[in-house]
Amino acid sequence: MARIKGALMTRKRRNKVLKMAKGYYGSKSTLFKTAKQAVMKSGNYAYIGRKQKKRDFRRLWISRISAACKMNGMNYSTFINGLKKADINLNRKMLAEIAVADPAAFTALTEKAKAALN
Repeated sequence: MARIKGALMTRKRRNKVLKMAKGYYGSKSTLFKTAKQAVMKSGNYAYIGRKQKKRDFRRLWISRISAACKMNGMNYSTFINGLKKADINLNRKMLAEIAVADPAAFTALTEKAKAALN
């Protein structure tokens, strides 16, 4: 029985890593060992970034809602508490969109939240 060598699969694997490292600075894009390290590190950064993106958007939405609430004489936490007591289930993304696009509707929401708190 002939001995099977792994050259083809090794070359494929290395080329896959080098393709992912395309555009990296210096030898990171040409040498397999450094490219592999850079690709692994960039994968970690990408994973972390996907989590941070969710946090960043939530912070943005909350700051937009807070600014709109202050224009209506309320703060963010009492507004959210009032919405929960009024049984209005809108997520922060939609609330921020309403605050930016339709201030009159947001004012109506703040009035309902104030009424639910009293």
